[in-house]
Amino acid sequence: MTTERTRISSGSPYEATIGFSRAIKVGDRVVVSGTAPVWPDGACDPDPKAQVRRCLEIIGAALAEVGASLDDVVRTRMYITDAAHADAIGEAHGEVFGSIRPAATMVVVAALLDARWHIELEAEAVI
Repeated sequence: MTTERTRISSGSPYEATIGFSRAIKVGDRVVVSGTAPVWPDGACDPDPKAQVRRCLEIIGAALAEVGASLDDVVRTRMYITDAAHADAIGEAHGEVFGSIRPAATMVVVAALLDARWHIELEAEAVI
């Protein structure tokens, strides 16, 4: 038996080049790819909290395309470039997920694809 996949695209220029989807829905599970804090014009707010909020806007839009929402998120992974931003990033994450309380991971990494990014965020939801 084959499980149907629904692919969601956000229009990121990396999707075709790298060969990925913003999100994939399989059954009742939605997995959202690492999401960077980029606006459609390529701009990126330097504030770590604003970057988390932008990532969550993109993730929320991808979830909405398959009838899910941020309330359905059961796991997040935050890749951050500087431990000094952990509190601000955690606070912004908590603004959205404080009552939902998904399983979460925050890892400091050496770098992300764009030096302006302080965070790349992944999410998984069950609907």
